[in-house]
Amino acid sequence: MLLRRLTLCSRNHLDYRRRVCGFLTRPLTQVPKGRAHGSSFAHRGELRQAKRIVVKLGSAVVTRGDECGLALGRLASIVEQVAMLQNQGREMMIVTSGAVAFGKQRLRHEILLSQSVRQALHSGHNQLNDMSVPVLEARACAAAGQSGLMALYEAMFTQYSTCTAQVLVTNLDFHDDQKRQNLNSTLQELLRMNIVPIINTNDAVVPPPEPNSDLQGVISIKDNDSLAARLAVEMKADLLIALSDVEGLYDSPPGTDDAKLLDIFYPGDQHTITYGTKSRVGIGGMEAKVKAALWALQGGTSVVIANGTHPKVTGHVITDIVEGKKVGTFFSEIKPAGPTLEHQTQVARNSGRTLASLHPDKRSEIICHLAELLTERQEEILAANKMDMDLAVNTGLLPAAMLKRLSLSPAKLNSLALGLHQIAVAAQDSVGRVLRRTRVAHNLELEQITVPIGVLLVIFEARPDCLPQVSALAIASGNALLLKGGKEAANTNRVLHQLTQEALSMHGVKEAVQLVSTREEVEDLCRLDKMIDLIIPRGSSQLVKNIQRVAKGIPVLGHSEGICHVYVDAEASVDKVIKIVRDSKCDYPAACNAMESLLIHRDILRTPLFDQIIDMFRTERVKIHAGPRLASYLTFSPSEAKSLRAEYGDLECCMEVVDSMQEAVDHIHKYGSSHTDVIITENEDTAEQFLQLLDSACVFWNASSRFADGYRFGLGAEVGISTARIHARGPVGLEGLLTTKWVLRGDGHTAADFSEQGTMKYLHENLPVGQPLAGQRDSN
Repeated sequence: MLLRRLTLCSRNHLDYRRRVCGFLTRPLTQVPKGRAHGSSFAHRGELRQAKRIVVKLGSAVVTRGDECGLALGRLASIVEQVAMLQNQGREMMIVTSGAVAFGKQRLRHEILLSQSVRQALHSGHNQLNDMSVPVLEARACAAAGQSGLMALYEAMFTQYSTCTAQVLVTNLDFHDDQKRQNLNSTLQELLRMNIVPIINTNDAVVPPPEPNSDLQGVISIKDNDSLAARLAVEMKADLLIALSDVEGLYDSPPGTDDAKLLDIFYPGDQHTITYGTKSRVGIGGMEAKVKAALWALQGGTSVVIANGTHPKVTGHVITDIVEGKKVGTFFSEIKPAGPTLEHQTQVARNSGRTLASLHPDKRSEIICHLAELLTERQEEILAANKMDMDLAVNTGLLPAAMLKRLSLSPAKLNSLALGLHQIAVAAQDSVGRVLRRTRVAHNLELEQITVPIGVLLVIFEARPDCLPQVSALAIASGNALLLKGGKEAANTNRVLHQLTQEALSMHGVKEAVQLVSTREEVEDLCRLDKMIDLIIPRGSSQLVKNIQRVAKGIPVLGHSEGICHVYVDAEASVDKVIKIVRDSKCDYPAACNAMESLLIHRDILRTPLFDQIIDMFRTERVKIHAGPRLASYLTFSPSEAKSLRAEYGDLECCMEVVDSMQEAVDHIHKYGSSHTDVIITENEDTAEQFLQLLDSACVFWNASSRFADGYRFGLGAEVGISTARIHARGPVGLEGLLTTKWVLRGDGHTAADFSEQGTMKYLHENLPVGQPLAGQRDSN
């Protein structure tokens, strides 16, 4: 019934389709021009440049689980993606299975209907006791299903004003020169007219596949994998997307304990693969897919094998691949010289465990040595930083605030070294510290001790000083560390990472800190949920938001925005107000702890203090955006703020009027970001109420918001500022990189000993944590 409705819809749109086909040659969005064919793309990111794309739909993708009929939902989402790419100006071709399954459904329906009619006409001895369906021959099913399959595609593509054309081929169409030229000419003409060719083997007449019949340099059309590969090379396609019912290529059969999905596969790695059984439907298995993929790769077409049946990703798997996202297995002829990201992560985890087991003195030695290297090798560091600065200035792509972050100086390096020495001291009492010790029963003691979180991924922009800070904190807390820095600081980061590994080498844990220098996108890093335990972004609020959006399986420690408020109470000191407001806004406007909104008590309006605030802003060239209440009080007010929840990150701020301290608190709760908020007042009771009522990570009284910083808090350094409710809040130093585990030491105790009847026999005595129990080793 659905097919009939779709076919009818197709007929109704036939005239419209004929009119549209002549006008769809103009792309809706800009796509790269076609490239010279002959070499495949070397990296996933280059797939965005693909102009001509072949999408191969395997039998498992097209058919339902019962192998009778088509998976209409999956087909609809695939058609939508192909049509979208087609309307962007790309040239799309589909190699499809499904004719046999569709025909099998139709023939079974007809046979059962015929049997039921005969059963109704006959009675008595001739009555059929059951209606069995005979085994259906595949070629007959293909003949019965091909027209219906094509009608379905036509109806679906019509919804997107996209024309389709059916092309049935056999081996002879590729092996006979004249037929191959005719096929090529036909497909070229269809693509020129912006029509999507739907290609399939002519299963109604094709002979059974012959194994090992490939001619030298030619791949036979044994199945749709080989058909898609041969077609992609023949048509000089940029990309072949082969959709199947598996995530991609594994190094061993999927489902086995040690099976690992390969992100990238190189032709020289064939010997490392152990193939499993073929798909539940179709005649090609993974071995056939790999052979076809490698043949296409050799012919200059890039290949990705991915899952087209997963309900959560089917609707965007094709577009994700074209956008260069890490989906399925990407076949590449160029093997990078460095290690893969997965390898780096595993090496870091293994070395990090050794780091965590070191005595605290050794971890402190590593950090102190790194601090010394920052001083001793200043010239090398500053030379690399000058290269980055010169490049940034010449390109003119970085704003002034980011250039300031990128720049290093001897004073900055000396300050870094001092901070690292502070961290080295704190490392003495970090990993393995006993937080709680309880004697549960005689010879049964329970401890809660601090342990590392595991593998940290820190993503930072143009701030190379972040690298030694975060590295020192990771070393002190025994965590493995992956660092992903911005390309604008590539030279500086490389030198600083080398110094970090040099310091780690003194105790054999060089690999615990890894610098990710591959072409991996941040979104790809955030998908390693089985390998990374915590992501810490250091950068703009937009960077943090993007990471929080894509890192669905990994916790993210960070703040989405730094909308910090300063409230000037009616009983505030004039001198303190001017001093604190100026520092909060003007010291470093791009910082996340800079003031973005100034709230003033209504009684301050039209007073000398109000005039002094305005004069100070004018002197410092701070642009004021008036809140609605302030604008209503002034005859000639500044431009009205577009939003009371804005992070300007520059010499701009919002200014608004409130009637009381409580109203200021309510305003901050509504429009703030729970980062850092300040009250300026001489009334101690008012201040204490503000500090108690306000629910932000940092709340200050008569102090600049710029104090929200790990160095100023005496943490030595910080990995970032967190506004989250769970785990660490505010500036996150060494303590925020630790979690806990429970250790129980018994003497043959069992859970049965703690039955309800016997619970009262046991003690729950809290013991001091300063000293270990008698006869017990120190946790460190």
